[in-house]
Amino acid sequence: MADTPPSVAGIFTGFFMIGVRGFGGVLPWARRTMVEERQWLTAAEFTEVLGLCQFLPGGNIINVSVAVGSRFRGGAGAIAALTGLMLAPVAIVIGLGAIYDQFAEQPNVRRAFAGLAAAASAFVLTASLKIAAPLRGRWLAVAITVVTFVAIAVVRLPLPLAMPVLAVASILLLWRFEA
Repeated sequence: MADTPPSVAGIFTGFFMIGVRGFGGVLPWARRTMVEERQWLTAAEFTEVLGLCQFLPGGNIINVSVAVGSRFRGGAGAIAALTGLMLAPVAIVIGLGAIYDQFAEQPNVRRAFAGLAAAASAFVLTASLKIAAPLRGRWLAVAITVVTFVAIAVVRLPLPLAMPVLAVASILLLWRFEA
């Protein structure tokens, strides 16, 4: 982790770059920027913040930006992070939406979007493996991850039902057996 906390301008710039680079898949870029490049958080800290933010209402990365900005610079940091994160993508989405509206029915455009979906899926899978890396060696945490995956992806339990139950169960199990 960095020795000195980032400035408000640094937070804005960092999250602006996440928003610009992460168009179509912000979470992998957020982890890369905060953990690997700027070293604001350790891999374990990022995973913990993300885990908390997944249970809050709203978009995960938006919650992460507010949490990280607030952690380092309070309300000003939270506003800088959120503004930095959202500024470029909102402008890009508006521009691309207008262009897409004109050309959406073109066969080449449809094929391009199918290719983008495949690449985005691989990108998310890679980021998921990096985010889960701090769980290595923690067999109970890995088991909870597998059970959660099976419950949601295989059994297809409704997310609003599965998440609170699995969250409480995982907290209690890890607290009891890893404390």
